[in-house]
Amino acid sequence: MTAQGLEMLDYLREVMIREHLQGRGIRDTAVLAAMREVPREEFVDERVAAKAYGDHPLPIAGGQTISQPYIVAYMTEALELKHNDRVLEIGTGSGYAAAVLSRIVTTVYSVERLDVLAQSARQRFERLGYTNIVIHEGDGTLGWPDHAPYDAIVVTAGAPRVPPPLLEQLATGGRLVIPVGSSCEVQSLIRVRRVAEHDYRREELCGVRFVPLIGAAGW
Repeated sequence: MTAQGLEMLDYLREVMIREHLQGRGIRDTAVLAAMREVPREEFVDERVAAKAYGDHPLPIAGGQTISQPYIVAYMTEALELKHNDRVLEIGTGSGYAAAVLSRIVTTVYSVERLDVLAQSARQRFERLGYTNIVIHEGDGTLGWPDHAPYDAIVVTAGAPRVPPPLLEQLATGGRLVIPVGSSCEVQSLIRVRRVAEHDYRREELCGVRFVPLIGAAGW
């Protein structure tokens, strides 16, 4: 990309921060710094790189999408992250959301169902120097018990219900953010807090629309 093109992307990134994030209520300084640092154009096809900072989803491989910047920031802020939190992401996709998370916490564990996305995300992280993200290929609805419990879990696809394995892998005091709905057209973003071993508190955050969460405890 030309120097002029890079300057334009830098300008559009600042517009994204000011108008689409701060302008819509994102206040967490760590989230805003991470969204400013991660180059979203590196996580989309080169043909649509000029649209990387528009507040809309974009298509990626495998029939999946990269979420709009506001939703990435909103979900990240909803996790209420601290630097030393252990974070599990379900649905690596292009790797953009994991990259944002990795600028805030020490280590991100991410599970991806599609081999083509897992492999391309690994290559992208290596090329960009993101060394604190670990990807596992498998059924995300089952979580990744090897590294549990997690202080925060975020799911980037819509589920018919909150998968029980994810609840079990949440640490006491942990937060789970997940889109839940009876169809792919109507979903609510839910935050679940584990306040005790057998006590979970659930709250509805906003309406969303995500691709379906496929797996044994999903669709």
